Amino acid sequence: MSFPLLTATAVLPAIGAIATAAVPAAKRTAAKWLALLFSLATLASAIAVLVRFDPDGDRYQLTESHAWIADFGVRYELGVDGIAVALIALTALLIPFIVLAGWNDADPLETGSKRWRPTQGFFALILAVEAMVILSFEATDVFLFYIFFEAMLIPMYFLIGGFGDRAHEHGEEKAATQRSYAAVKFLLYNLAGGLIMLAAVIGLYVVAGNFSLTEITEARADGSLDMATNTERWLFLGFFFAFAVKAPLWPLHTWLPNAMQESTAPVAVLITAVVDKVGTFAMLRFCLGLFPEASTWATPAILVLAVISIIYGALLAVGQRDIKRLIAYASISHFGFIVMGIFAMTSQGQSGATLYMVNHGISTAVLMLIAGFLISRRGSRLIADFGGVQKVAPVLAGTFLIGGLATLSLPGLAPFVSEFLVLVGTFTRYPVIGVIATFGIVLAALYTLVLYQRTMTGPVKPEVSAMPDLRVREIAVVAPLVVLLVFLGVYPKPVTDVVNPAVEHTMSDVQKKDPQPEVEAAK
Repeated sequence: MSFPLLTATAVLPAIGAIATAAVPAAKRTAAKWLALLFSLATLASAIAVLVRFDPDGDRYQLTESHAWIADFGVRYELGVDGIAVALIALTALLIPFIVLAGWNDADPLETGSKRWRPTQGFFALILAVEAMVILSFEATDVFLFYIFFEAMLIPMYFLIGGFGDRAHEHGEEKAATQRSYAAVKFLLYNLAGGLIMLAAVIGLYVVAGNFSLTEITEARADGSLDMATNTERWLFLGFFFAFAVKAPLWPLHTWLPNAMQESTAPVAVLITAVVDKVGTFAMLRFCLGLFPEASTWATPAILVLAVISIIYGALLAVGQRDIKRLIAYASISHFGFIVMGIFAMTSQGQSGATLYMVNHGISTAVLMLIAGFLISRRGSRLIADFGGVQKVAPVLAGTFLIGGLATLSLPGLAPFVSEFLVLVGTFTRYPVIGVIATFGIVLAALYTLVLYQRTMTGPVKPEVSAMPDLRVREIAVVAPLVVLLVFLGVYPKPVTDVVNPAVEHTMSDVQKKDPQPEVEAAK
């Protein structure tokens, strides 16, 4: 039996979570280093997965399959395609930076405070989320996927509700109330989506007789499994609803701004750069793979929702007073691009959407983490409380600008390539949708540059005049991500080579081919 590399990649952060939580209360620094060590070990394992994966090989590789709940046809089945490998690598890459960025976020408050922020619990919860996200990317048994798709809500709930941002203008009591509200809203929205998905998962088992993704897709392809049209569409809607909540897609997005606003900056990155990617990934793997006819049937409506997300999220970002809420609404707009690329049903669109998941994770991490460093220095999230920061903290302002330019998809930075592919792939099949979506780019330039202008330029406000520049630990967090933004902006081939064969398989699932360009005959 070959070494179970996929299991090891997911088990490492799970063991790390248990070990970190078990560190004695007085050993906070030891807990931090232990969490960082396990996150780096997970990254090494993810790199091993990437190295062993052959883009030109079988669709699902490094597979593992073991009987689990035999009476109900549930198996422990893992396997990765190129899309999953890219997202596992993204997750494993970001977690060490999240741990470093949140190094002091869960330390006790001032001496004599009645409130204790358990450092060990904070980092253990982050590692627990990492383990569940990686297993969600690896699972090829639908029921196994569902378990971890839902289980990750529990540690996320405690991270949002128990470890909120200390920069709050309404005092600790009001802050605790708002954190609880954001955490409960996050949980209720995602549980509602999960319960509807559970009904669809049970329905799928009734129709197919098993939960194996590979067996069901093969049976659909060879005609041995023929779902009734209405049945397939209802099952598709059950799955898609849960994924649209997680993504998040308009109008199921309203939990995200509250959750990101009330979370610490590292937890906000964990939400939008890691956890939310499970929703868009699952649209590709499960919606298109299991329900090809229903996916085609629902495409026009989903594209309309995606375009609304793009424009609506960008418009609301323009009017925000809170830095974190602005970034949250910008992410809603970006997720609209990702969903649009998935359901454009073109290879350029789906390759661009997958690349967008990776690039958005990196660019949002840079922008949100720098915003977190900025907010912690000033003690406020309000844009109006800043001004002239670039004169007193030029390195901080410069990296904030790079993160902002990546968010607006400036050519030369990673998100540009993915956004361009999504728009080209959409325009070739749905030109009107593609044209409308381009207005999101204009609005992105507006909210990003206005944010930079109001916080970093102009006269230096007295409250920021003594603001320190980035420290060594903070530079170590953002510098590698900035380098990666530039590298993938000028040379995205390492990622596209991995994901393109998987996209071809997905296009084959839905029996779609790229539209051929119309060429006028020579006269």
